[in-house]
Amino acid sequence: MGLEVAGGGEAAVKGKFWGIVVCFFLGNGSLFAWNSMLTIEDYYVSLFPDYHPTRVLTLVYQPFAFGLTCFFAYYEATMNTRKRNLAGFALFFLSSFALILLDVGTKGHGGIPAYIGVCIISALFGTSDALVQGGLVGDLSLMCPEFIQSFLSGLAASGVITSALRLITKAAFENSQNGLRNGAMLFFSVTCIFELACFLLYALVFPKLPIVKYYRQKAASEGSKTVGSDLAAAGIKTDQDRQVEEDPQKHERLSTKELLMQNIDYALDIFLIYVLTLSIFPGFLSEDTGSHGLGTWYALVLISMYNVLDLIGRYLPLIKCLKLTNRKGLMAAILARFLFIPAFYFTAKYGDQGYMIFLTSFLGLTNGYLTVCVLAEAPNGYKGPEQNALGNVLVVCLLAGIFSGVVLDWMWLIGKGW
Repeated sequence: MGLEVAGGGEAAVKGKFWGIVVCFFLGNGSLFAWNSMLTIEDYYVSLFPDYHPTRVLTLVYQPFAFGLTCFFAYYEATMNTRKRNLAGFALFFLSSFALILLDVGTKGHGGIPAYIGVCIISALFGTSDALVQGGLVGDLSLMCPEFIQSFLSGLAASGVITSALRLITKAAFENSQNGLRNGAMLFFSVTCIFELACFLLYALVFPKLPIVKYYRQKAASEGSKTVGSDLAAAGIKTDQDRQVEEDPQKHERLSTKELLMQNIDYALDIFLIYVLTLSIFPGFLSEDTGSHGLGTWYALVLISMYNVLDLIGRYLPLIKCLKLTNRKGLMAAILARFLFIPAFYFTAKYGDQGYMIFLTSFLGLTNGYLTVCVLAEAPNGYKGPEQNALGNVLVVCLLAGIFSGVVLDWMWLIGKGW
C-alpha cells in the first residue's frame, strides 16, 4: 500500500474508541513514574529531612525534561517518533526498577549517597518525560482532537491513581513497622508493571488501529517524515521520496519559527498556566501550609484533591458550551489565575484547612481545563507535519513553564531560614 489514504471516511472512525482508551493509558504512563515519586514525598521527607526533597527532586527533574525536549523539538521533523516513544517508556520502566534496587541496597536508610542516587533517578525520569511527552503530543496532534484530549486526561489521571494508591498504602501500612517504606516499594512495583504495559500498548496495539493508520498515512502524504516507522510497524510501505519529486509544493510546510510566531499567544498561554501551577504545587502544598487537624494526612489530601479536580477539568472541554476557544478569552482566564498567589499566601497564614482544600481544588480544575483548551485548539487548520511540530513547540513551552514555576516555588521559603 502506498501513501494514498485508503478507506477514507470508514478508516477515519474505525477503532476510534480503542484509540481513545490507549491514549488515556499512554497519558497515564507518561507521568505515572514521576507522580509516584511526588506522591511518596512523605517517605523521602522522613529519609532526607534536611534536604527539601519535594523541591530538590523536582528541580533536578525539570532541566533534563526541558532541555532535552528543546533538543527533540528542534530536530522533530527528521526524528523517528516510534523509537523516541518506545525508548521513553523503556527508560521509565528501568528507572522505576532502579529506584527499588537502590532502596533494597541501602536497606531504606537515608544519607547523602542514597539521596544522590534518588536525584540521579529523578533526572532519568526527566529524560524519559522529554522522550515520551513531546513525542506523543506531537504524534497525537496530527490525529483527531479526542486523542489529544484523552492523552491529556491520562496525564491527570496518573496523579489521581497515584494519590489514591498512596492513601490506601498509607492507611494499610501506617501502624506497621517500616510502613512508609513498604508502601513506597509497593508503589514502584506497580509503576514498573504499568510502564511495561504502556511500552507494549504503544509497540503492538496502537499502530495497528485503523484510525491511527489513516491519520499517519494522511500525515505521510502531506510530507511528514516522523511516521515512517509507525506505518512500517502496521505493515504499510511508503515511498515519500518519489511523492516529493512528483509534487514538491504539496510537501512544503511552515518552519518551526513561523509556527511559533503564528501561535505565540498559545505558547505564552501554556507557559503561564504551568508557571503559576508549579509555583504552588507540590512544594508549597507539602511544606508551607502549616499544621492542621489532618496531621500527616493533610499534604496527601491537598495533593489528591488537586489531582482529582485536574482530571475533571480536562473533561470539561468535551462539553461544547463550556469549551473556551476565543484566544483573547483564554489569555484573560490564564492571567486571572495569578490571583491564586495572594489567595494561597493569606489562606496559609490566616485560613483553616477547608479554605486551603477549596483553593487547591480550584487550582487543579483550572489547570486541567485550560491545558486541554489550549493544546486541543492550537493545531487546528494545519497540515500533519505542522501539527506535529506545533505540538512539540507547545510541550517545550509547557515544560519551560513548569521549570520556571519550580524555581519560583523556592521564593515561598524567603524569611524561613533557607
